[in-house]
Amino acid sequence: MCLVGATGTIGRETLRALVKRGHDVVCFIRPGTDSRRSLLLESRKTLGDGASVRFVDVSKPASLLRDGFQGERFDAIISCMASRTGTPKDAWAIDHQAHLHLLSMAQEAGVSHFVQLSAICVQKPILEFQHAKLAFERTLMASGMKYSIVRPTAFFKSLSGQIERVKRGKPFLVFGDGTLTSCKPISDNDLAVYLVDCLEDELRWNRVLPIGGPGDAITPKQQGEFLFGLLRRPPLFRKVPLAMLDGVVGVLSMFARVAPPLAEKAELARIGRYYATESMLLLNPATGSYDAAATPSTGAETIFDYYRSVMAGERAPERGEHAVF
Repeated sequence: MCLVGATGTIGRETLRALVKRGHDVVCFIRPGTDSRRSLLLESRKTLGDGASVRFVDVSKPASLLRDGFQGERFDAIISCMASRTGTPKDAWAIDHQAHLHLLSMAQEAGVSHFVQLSAICVQKPILEFQHAKLAFERTLMASGMKYSIVRPTAFFKSLSGQIERVKRGKPFLVFGDGTLTSCKPISDNDLAVYLVDCLEDELRWNRVLPIGGPGDAITPKQQGEFLFGLLRRPPLFRKVPLAMLDGVVGVLSMFARVAPPLAEKAELARIGRYYATESMLLLNPATGSYDAAATPSTGAETIFDYYRSVMAGERAPERGEHAVF
C-alpha cells in the first residue's frame, strides 16, 4: 500500500502502525530536506523490509506515475499530506490540487481504497485551507473509489506551545476567560491506529469520520491549570482580548489591498482568530453549536498524559506548523 505525508509526526506514526500490522508500505515523499532523508534511514534501520521510500513530486502527475506508482498496483492509499502554512496558495496547491493528482494517478494504479486525513474544522469553513480540503473531499466522494475521510480534533502538538513559557514562570495565555473553546485532543499514535483501522473496518468505509481522543473535552484554562499543577505553582493567566485579534486581522486585511504580500499574513491572522474562537468538536448542524458529548472518541492517551511525559523530560513537543501559540 501507499502512504503519502509520511514525514510529518502523524505520518511517521501511521507508517509504524502499518508496518506493525504487516503491511508492505511504499512512502511517497518530496525530495530535498533532512527530515525526509531521516525517514529513509529510519525505514531501513528500524522498520525492516516492511517499508520503502520513493521520492516523488506530488504536484506533478508524471512524477507520481514514473517515480511513485512505477507501473505497480497498490491496494490502498493513506494520505496524511497537508499544506504547511494554510495560506491560500499553499492550501490550494497541496490540500486540493496535489490530492487531485494523487487520486487520478491512484485510480490508474488500481487503488481501491483512499483514506484521507482531513480536519474537523472544515465543518465550519471560513478559511481558504478549509475550502481547499472540502473541495477535494467532494471530489473523492464522487470518484467512485472506496473512501474513508477522517476529521480529527486538536492534535497534542497544537496544544504544546506554552509548555516552555509556563516552565519559565510566564503566564499561560488565554483568549477571553479561557473557556471560549474546548476540544478533545488526539495523540499522533491513537490517530495513526484509527487511520490504519479504516482499511479493515467496513463501518468506516465511504464515510466522513470525525474523531477525538479519550476523556472529556477540555478548555484552554484547564490546560493551563494542569500545567501549573504539575509544577506545583498557582495558576497564572494572561487574558488576551479578542478585540486585539480583530484589530490585527482588520489592519492586515486593509493594507493587503495595496500591499499584496501582506495577504498571507492577513490569512494567518484569520487562522489564529478562528482557533481562538471555535471549538474543535462536532458541530450540531441543527443548533449551530459544538457538541462535546456527540464527538466520537478513540485511543488511550490524553493530553494530560502527554503533558506529564513532556514535563518529566520523557518527550519533547514537536510542534511544526500546527501550534496555536
